[in-house]
Amino acid sequence: MSVLEVEGLRVSYQTRAGRREVVHGVGVAVDEGDVVALVGESGSGKSTTAHAVIGLLPEGGRVEVGTIRVGGVDISGWSQKRLRSVRGAQIGLVPQDPVSSLDPVRPIGVQVGEILRLHGERDRLKRRSRVLELLERVGLDDPLLRSHQYPHELSGGMRQRVLIATAIALRPRLIIADEPTSALDATVQRRILDLIDDLRREEGTSVLLVTHDLGVAADRAQRIVVLNHGRVVEEGPSAGILSAPSDAYTRQLLADAPALATDDFRRTPVPLFLRDAAAAAGENPYAIAADGLVKEFEVHGRERFRAVDDVSFRVRRGTTHALVGESGSGKTTTARLITRFLNPDGGRIELDGVDIAGLRGDALRQLRRRIQLVYQNPFSSLDPRQSVAQIVAEPLHNFGEGTRAQRRDRAAELIDRVRLPADVLERTPRELSGGQRQRVAIARALAIDPEVVVLDEAVSALDVTVQARILELLEALQQELGLTYLFISHDLAVVRRISHTVSVMRRGRVVESGSTEDIFTAATHEYTRELLAAVPGRTEVAA
Repeated sequence: MSVLEVEGLRVSYQTRAGRREVVHGVGVAVDEGDVVALVGESGSGKSTTAHAVIGLLPEGGRVEVGTIRVGGVDISGWSQKRLRSVRGAQIGLVPQDPVSSLDPVRPIGVQVGEILRLHGERDRLKRRSRVLELLERVGLDDPLLRSHQYPHELSGGMRQRVLIATAIALRPRLIIADEPTSALDATVQRRILDLIDDLRREEGTSVLLVTHDLGVAADRAQRIVVLNHGRVVEEGPSAGILSAPSDAYTRQLLADAPALATDDFRRTPVPLFLRDAAAAAGENPYAIAADGLVKEFEVHGRERFRAVDDVSFRVRRGTTHALVGESGSGKTTTARLITRFLNPDGGRIELDGVDIAGLRGDALRQLRRRIQLVYQNPFSSLDPRQSVAQIVAEPLHNFGEGTRAQRRDRAAELIDRVRLPADVLERTPRELSGGQRQRVAIARALAIDPEVVVLDEAVSALDVTVQARILELLEALQQELGLTYLFISHDLAVVRRISHTVSVMRRGRVVESGSTEDIFTAATHEYTRELLAAVPGRTEVAA
């Protein structure tokens, strides 16, 4: 029997030019105890479809036509008041972003208990007991302590568990999980998805899993529904979709998903022209050499916290070295030491054999010509008031290079090099997609011809297809310009694709280093093996 049946769903949004339809006749069914994955890129209509089911469309959104049956009852024409009786009781929602979904000024226990109160549980002691039971059920240690804490006192994975506790509080028949792990490290992601699977098996709960990650869908769903531009382009059993996709868009999603890629490692690390020049000159082959790096931070009322502890690694010219690990492993702090946005408390940093750890003043400023940083979130790192032309030319302006016209020409050249159309030069970041903004950030980093580019989670916020195009661009630029990359990531599937060598970090220390192939095929450290096991797409489809 189907817990959820959606037929002929059409959804529109109000725009300045009038109403615009974004979901075009979508149908999806979820049977008792099954996991069905809605898969597609941003803008495909998957989240809009999921939110339409429970009447939680954003302002301006409207279901134009279609049937939505929950347990055989058509709820598509119900008022918000009637739908409130469905939310929580029959359908639980696990949203994508726990930061925006949880009230920052109310304790966790109060927020989980609110859904019980809204659905008629007036006894405060009973609510409290049920909240503690739920927090324990979703795997939070010391539920009593957690119930009194505020969202900012919990990690991302803990906050997501709180949202799951809220979603299952009334034992609904269906959970809608909207990108529930997209912002989490691989190991935390795996634990959250395991938890949802456990709940499904033990409670008989069905799951509608909204994701852009086919690796996650491959691991967790019995059926996959692929959406593109608001239309279903393919659907069926997961095994069939993954082994023999019939639609070109699905085939592209599969080709671009790093977790489902074959183990073909990068084997030609250095462009010939750069390798020959280095050999002829007998130069030091390393663009970066870090030895014994240490960085500590003051923590109010506690001992100093050592975020980076005796970290050493080397990066050959023209290659990509990845620093990988979970949040808090010290990889981003290490990157900021290498770029000298932070001063090391100990150790040595060499750039082409020259120690840069002690640079100050103008010498440190001139270092920016040689090493540039590309951040995770291009929207926050690009000035929304500037045009793309101004953003890309900004490093040239800062170093007093060229005339205004020359800087404009250089910006146009770089925009072309990162495969963007010339007309983006007049636009602002708000007018660009996430992938376009990241290309602009890369163009800006290249403006003053650096030797080294540090990429700090530079593709982690992008859909898999956009991510794949950015990785292809980075590889092409490396071959054309002989760039050296230090690639910071928690995503081992991406690291496998882009890097030549890897250092695995845990709690501020490097626990394992080697070639990418060696790390992925013959890891020796237990933590590395745990990270590899958590890469989605490596396990069997859920039973």
